[in-house]
Amino acid sequence: MMSFNIVYRKMMQNVHLAPENNDDDLYSGYNDYNPMFDTEDLENDVAFQQAARTSHGRRSSVTAKIHGTSSPRPLATGFGSKAPLTSSMGRPMTGTIQDGVSRPMTAVQAAGYTKAAVRGSSFDPLGQARGPASPLEKKTSDSLEEKMRQLEKKVNELVEESCVANSCGDLKLALEKAKEAGRQERELLRQREQIAPPESINLDLTYTVLLNLASQYVANEMYAEALTTYQVIVKNKMFSNGGILKVNMGNIYLKQRNYSKAIKFYRMALDQITSSHKQMRIKIMENIGVAFIKTGQYIDAISSFEEIMSISPNLKAGFNLILCYFAIGNGEQMKKAFKNLIEVPLEVDYEDKYISLNDDLHTNLLIEAIKNDSLSQIERDRKSLAEEYIMTAAKLIAPAIETSFAVGYDWCVDAVKASHYVELANDLEINKATTYLRQQNFNQALETLKMFEKKDSRVKSAAATNLSFLYYLGNELEQATNYADLAVNSDRYNPAALTNKGNTIFANGDCEKAAEFYKEALRNDSLCTEALYNLGLAYKKLNRIDEALDCFLKLHAILPNSAQVLYQLASIYQIMEDPNQAIEWLLQLISVVPTDPHVLSKLGNLYDTEGDKSQAFHYYCESYRYFPSNIEVIEWLGAYYIDTQFCEKAIEYFERAALILPTQVKWQLMVASCYRRSGNYQKALEKYKVIHRKFPDNVECLRFLVRLCTDMGLKEVQEYITKLKKAEKLKEIREQRIKSGREGSARSRKEGSADSGGTKGEKLSAKLKALPGTNEPYESSSSKEIDASYADPLGPQPERPKTAARKRTEEDDFADEELGEDLLPE
Repeated sequence: MMSFNIVYRKMMQNVHLAPENNDDDLYSGYNDYNPMFDTEDLENDVAFQQAARTSHGRRSSVTAKIHGTSSPRPLATGFGSKAPLTSSMGRPMTGTIQDGVSRPMTAVQAAGYTKAAVRGSSFDPLGQARGPASPLEKKTSDSLEEKMRQLEKKVNELVEESCVANSCGDLKLALEKAKEAGRQERELLRQREQIAPPESINLDLTYTVLLNLASQYVANEMYAEALTTYQVIVKNKMFSNGGILKVNMGNIYLKQRNYSKAIKFYRMALDQITSSHKQMRIKIMENIGVAFIKTGQYIDAISSFEEIMSISPNLKAGFNLILCYFAIGNGEQMKKAFKNLIEVPLEVDYEDKYISLNDDLHTNLLIEAIKNDSLSQIERDRKSLAEEYIMTAAKLIAPAIETSFAVGYDWCVDAVKASHYVELANDLEINKATTYLRQQNFNQALETLKMFEKKDSRVKSAAATNLSFLYYLGNELEQATNYADLAVNSDRYNPAALTNKGNTIFANGDCEKAAEFYKEALRNDSLCTEALYNLGLAYKKLNRIDEALDCFLKLHAILPNSAQVLYQLASIYQIMEDPNQAIEWLLQLISVVPTDPHVLSKLGNLYDTEGDKSQAFHYYCESYRYFPSNIEVIEWLGAYYIDTQFCEKAIEYFERAALILPTQVKWQLMVASCYRRSGNYQKALEKYKVIHRKFPDNVECLRFLVRLCTDMGLKEVQEYITKLKKAEKLKEIREQRIKSGREGSARSRKEGSADSGGTKGEKLSAKLKALPGTNEPYESSSSKEIDASYADPLGPQPERPKTAARKRTEEDDFADEELGEDLLPE
């Protein structure tokens, strides 16, 4: 009990009770202050002055070892007293000493307070006032080993930079980096040989540098340097795998068409590669076979490809084997090789893998996600490549394996049907029809395609599309329309069928409805260029010029070098009365077809309209050079030389026109006129006499004969005057008959409208009388001239819709039709 009282008294010593104050003064306590902040009497404070004058205040003491924020020094009051500072509750302050034991300060150490803190320093727990840390000092070593390590690192970096530059397409930079890496590596090798034995040389680095350098030489087509570099590697016995690089040397010789050396190095590489590298050996044997094909040694090539097909059959080797047997004409071996080709395993279960067998939502989402991933794309590409090889091989060997093309193709179809490429059989049948078209055997093509009318919808649509195309070519619009309808009904999403349907409607004159089918075809396939071209023609026919221009501009973005598209753009700008733009497009067109005389004459016409005679003359001359039978071009050139007072040069063009159109007198008169204008009256007189013998009733020729004979004082002037009078009289009589015949025909038409009487013979005689020159001799001044000019088959054709001909890679199009084939609806 006594011990409890002692403890209680000690506790109460530190308790300060607030004095009772009955006066509730709101403003009391404002003048009270902590003696700690009393600085007025510091000069009289002995302890403070002693600490300021000496190092007494910094001497180590018991309290200096305790981390804290408050000073352990007893506070000096204004009266010089020193007493420890306590809290309001009587608890000792942090860092103070009580009973010889200092209070721990770990609670404030994490906040940034340390025992080394100086009184008056700012609060900086993160140490920001100290500034950034000084940079790490680089390790300085002047030893040769360290220098060689740095040099080796630099060589590796140069090789890496060379490879990156090559992958980015900068071949020149890649070669420079490779050469620099070679120089640095040689320097490294020289230094290492001075301080270390030869066994310590880094052979892997040397091999890497040389191989990269040789590869960069090949990329830059510096084959001689590449071969030299490869020889350095191959001849060095220290490189254990250097022999395999003889394959690369063989590839270089193959590019240089040095096939004998290529085969030699391929065989040397093959001898050094063990059988464990099976795929590498197969690829080298394929290269050997290709090199033998290049040299025409088909028997040796057959040996290589047969060995491949016996070890590891693949599509490329099988196809090349068929080519070799085809080259030597061995039909039985072709059949055997074709069967081996269609039996090559693809290892693609494309149809089964992506078919959902249940209604599990998670499974279905997973299947949809992997349908178009990179792996499925590889599978589709592999399957497409296999189909292309088989289709090409069948088309190649079909005429050679049997007595006729049809029998051979049937054998190929039966062989394909018995394999896992069953779906290709229908495509082969359609290609059979295409081959008949190439042979211009349209009846057999039609019979072949008609067999597909009872097949499934996809094949039926393809066959009907081609049938519609054939009947459209034959101008049998009714049959073309029927098969176009069948194709559309079988497959509404077939753009070729919709295009052919639009063509049949276009041919019947309903351009608005045809445009709707073309637009539907474009909705199904935005890259259907035939539909887009025909849509532009339909808009042009409907006089919707802006929409037609938009179609052809889109088509130009897809087919920038299409001559027909460029021509249509020039034509549209000409309709829009913008000759400058028309000229620009025509200039682009002649860069594609520089020898097209029609385009050149059109350019000349546009420049002539713009008043640029020199440019017009240039393009008319170019047109005449490529096609010297265009009467319009000949006439313009002749008139140009007459206007420029070079009548002698105009004679050449008018003589050619007279040669092309010998029944038209005006060209021969122009020749005589040129002689007369140039002052060669004797030649002119002779020419007029020749014209008079051919056309004795021509009034113009007789008039010039009379004038020339009079000027030259010739005796036969009187004879020509008599003939001139007679010819003028005959001309007057002829004109009267023509006039009376026109009046009679008009009168008969009026009577016929009132009364349909009259016999058939009377009507026929009236028609004969109405015809000019029925009973009269030839009249040269008749307005009806014979047009002997013809259209250039190479020039842009009249505007007509394109048929959706079959493309090689599509099932519903013809393999031999191209975009440039446009068909004229009659």
